[in-house]
Formats: sequence, structure tokens, C-alpha cells
Amino acid sequence: MDTKVAIYVRVSTHHQIDKDSLPLQKQDLINYANYVLNTNNYEIFEDAGYSAKNTDRPGFQNMMSRIRNNEFTHLLVWKIDRISRNLLDFCDMYNELKKINVTFVSKNEQFDTSSAMGEAMLKIILVFAELERKLTGERVTAVMLDRATKGLWNGAPIPLGYIWDKIKKFPVIDDAEKNTIELIYNTYLKVKSTTAIRSLLNANNIKTKRNGTWTTKTISDIIRNPFYKGTYRYNYREPGRGKVKSENEWVVIEDNHKGIISKELWRKCNAIMDENAKRNNAAGFRANGKVHVFAGLLECGECHNNLYSKQDKPNLDGFIPSVYVCSGRYNHLGCNQKTISDNYVGTFIFNFISNILKTQNKIKKLDSKLLEKALLNGNVFKDIIGIENIEDLQNKSYASNVLKNKKNANEDNSFGLEVNKKEKAKYERALERLEDLYLFDDNAMSEKDYIIRKKKIAEKLNEVNEKLKELNTFADEQEINLLSKISSFTLSKELLNAYNIHYKELILNIGRNQLKDFANTIIDKIIIKDKKILNIKFKNNLKISFVHRG
Repeated sequence: MDTKVAIYVRVSTHHQIDKDSLPLQKQDLINYANYVLNTNNYEIFEDAGYSAKNTDRPGFQNMMSRIRNNEFTHLLVWKIDRISRNLLDFCDMYNELKKINVTFVSKNEQFDTSSAMGEAMLKIILVFAELERKLTGERVTAVMLDRATKGLWNGAPIPLGYIWDKIKKFPVIDDAEKNTIELIYNTYLKVKSTTAIRSLLNANNIKTKRNGTWTTKTISDIIRNPFYKGTYRYNYREPGRGKVKSENEWVVIEDNHKGIISKELWRKCNAIMDENAKRNNAAGFRANGKVHVFAGLLECGECHNNLYSKQDKPNLDGFIPSVYVCSGRYNHLGCNQKTISDNYVGTFIFNFISNILKTQNKIKKLDSKLLEKALLNGNVFKDIIGIENIEDLQNKSYASNVLKNKKNANEDNSFGLEVNKKEKAKYERALERLEDLYLFDDNAMSEKDYIIRKKKIAEKLNEVNEKLKELNTFADEQEINLLSKISSFTLSKELLNAYNIHYKELILNIGRNQLKDFANTIIDKIIIKDKKILNIKFKNNLKISFVHRG
């Protein structure tokens, strides 16, 4: 492309003097184009009476639009400040010119970015622009910290349960939303599970602040947020939801505003969350990452060898997922089966089991198409066309026969007995510890707290004893329904009530060991091919084959 120059001239109303006049600028730049750039192919863009505080000027914007359309090879100005007195704006413009190979020339500063010296001068300017950016950031941070120490709001998103008060210039309690916050805290105190609360809120069509559906992360953030007890905390994280800063950098003001919940309720809920976090570390984080839920259950659909399990790289939060590798490929037996993550397998398997459980009471009312739709309900099944043997399942007495285990009843019953015996021992130990704490530590709890806690543990112990009595009574039954086996696990409620099960959350709430016991109790084999589940064979001889797209 032949040289074509965009000449830009600007003068503000405060500098209408001869040396900066538009005619003088234009003539100087025309001469420069003619005699230095050796071209008379130019076009002039001008802004009269506009300040250089920003680039929102019609002449400048028109010129930049045409430069972006590759109409010019050079941009010529009298001085850099004709473009902008803000170095950041100038740097943004220069970087854009550089990307589209347009040369920037400043007549008075005597540099041309097509030369090495001109490029070097621009880089110096960029260094100072970066310095200005950092200094500005430091000034803003200092102002924000000063405001925070005075309890003033710094413009973050308003938390759920609060609304902006224009007069106070601070969030105040929103009567329409505060009930949701109270429900979250009070329910968590009882059920101790963010997953259960998520299901409750979504099932009752209660929306988030942004009118979305609930996740366990959103609920955890609310429970962890001290704003709800009247504490204002600022400078807690790095920008953009980054890592938590050192505690000595936080700004924390107690009793800064009216809280929705009491300090005591906040403390109790956070203590439960801390305890759950310790348990989760044993379930799915570094402390016990070697438990692989589906180890021994996966078979390669290509070479029919088993898949062996290993740890994947830890996630940023420390969570260690499992991956499964075909032993035929690992041992160089010619198999091309790809590695598969237990996140996919777990999400698929537990959502499918959840759907089976949900269809039990209405199975006889559904035709094959509706049954198939019910069993494949969920995002994880979006690439599945159908179930091959759906008619066979429909023709059988699904509820009474298909989900019954044909194994020895005593073996199955002993499993339930073992689980409940462990539960009984756990509550008996809890009673002993509670009594020791009350008797030997004067500051541990009041008599009232002791009586309340003892009553709760005793009630749970009685429930376990009743279950043991029932299991012993029916120990000689020849067939055991799969549902009764599932009910012996604490995750049965989650599988029955959750709409879309997230495998990682299930691990964190239930634990790898219990999920592994559950999977090994009801599943005989899972066939994998091309990173997809082809079929599942359950211990009760129920076999499900899936038809995938492609």
C-alpha cells in the first residue's frame, strides 16, 4: 500500500493562541508530510474546542475508525498531547496502531516509530504510563482502605438480604430477601449440609440475588460472610475473587451495621462448616486421595481388560481427582482406549442411580419412551440417544423384580447390620465424650446445653437401635430390594432429592470410602469405550446399555 497519512490536529478553547492555532498546526504537518514523508497523499482530521482529557472526540474517533479499515499507513500529529494528555489513552491507541502496522509520527517530539530511535522513545513513554497506572492504583487503594476503616461502602455487589440505601449510602436489610438468609443459616444448623440446602432452595423456586439457581458454593459463601452478623470486612481477597490475603491486611469492623442473623448463629454455622471441611479432607483431598471410587468396576469395551486407577494432578483447591487407564493400553497390548476421569464416570453413574430411584413409584404408569426420558434426565446424558433394552425393562415387573438382588439374603443383611452397628458405636462414644466433657471441664457447657445435646444423641441412638431390630427380624428373607440396601447409606436422601448431582460435591459431602462401598455393593461392572459409558451391569443382574450419538 502506498503511503497515505492521517493528519490529526486539535486545539482546546483555552489555548487559542497563535503558536497552537489549527491553521499553523495543519500547515506544519502538511509540510512534514510533503518533505519528510515524501507524499502529498494525506487527509486532515481536526477537533476544535475539545479537551485532551479523553479521546471521546468526533474527529479523532472518525480517524481511528478509518485507520482500523486499513485506509492509512501513517498517523501524523504536531505533539503527543494533541492525541491525549492521558498517557494511558495514548498507550492504548499506540498499541492498536502497532497491531495494524500503522506508523505513528510526532513532529515536535521528533520521533517516528518506523525507526529504532522512535520505537525506543515510545517504549520509554510506555514505562512512564505503567508507572502512572501503578501510582493511580496505589492512590485508589489508599482511598478505599481509608473509607473502609471508617465503615463506608466501597461499591461491591450488594449481598443477598440487603438493598442499597441512597441516603445512608450503605446497604440496609431488605425485608423481602432476609427470610432467605435466615432460612439458609437456620437450616444449615440442623442439616449441616450445603447440598441439602441447595436442593431445598431450588425445589421451592427461591432465586439467588441475580435470579439464578443455587449452588453449594453460593450457599457456602453466604454462611462464611460475616456481613450477615453485622461485621464489615474489606480487603479480604486479591482482586477478582483471588486468594485470601494475610489476616493483618484485612479491614474488619465489628457491629458496623445491622446484621440479619445473630453472632452466635453465625459462629455455630461456621464451626459446623469447619468441622465438615476436616471431614472432607479425609474424603477427597490430600489426606486421603488414594481412594478410587470405581476401582475394580471398569472394563475396557475395546480389549475387555480392566481399567486401573491412579491419582490425577491436584486441582487448585487441593482436591485430587482419580483417572482410570486401560491396562491393555498401559501394557502395550494394542488397545487405544483413552484415559477417563472419575468426574465423568461418577456424575454419570450417580445421576443414573438417582433417576432409577425417582422412577420407582411411578414405573408402571410410564410407557417405554417416558421411562427412557425419566432415566436419562440430566445434562450428563445429553449425548445419549436412548437405552437399548428399554422395552425389556418395561415388560418386566420393574419395581418388584428388576431391582431385587438374587444374592444370598444373609450376606446382604449382614451389610446393613454392619453399617448400623458402626453407627451405634459412634453414638455411644459420642455420649461418653459428652458426659466426660460436662463432668471434667467446668467451662465446656452449661447444664442446659448438656441436656439438649445428650437428648439429640440419645434420639439418634434409639433410631439406630430400631434399625438393628428390623434388620435382625428380617434376616431370613430370601430377596432384598435394592432400595432397602441403598437406604442404609447416608447418601440415599441426596440421590432421591437432588436434581443434578455434582460428583465432586458428593465426594465432599459423603466421602470417597462410603461412595466406594456403595458402588461396589450395587454395581458389578461398567463398560467404557471412547471415554463413554456403554453399559452398566448391577449386582441384581439388571443391565443397562446406552446408545450414544456419533
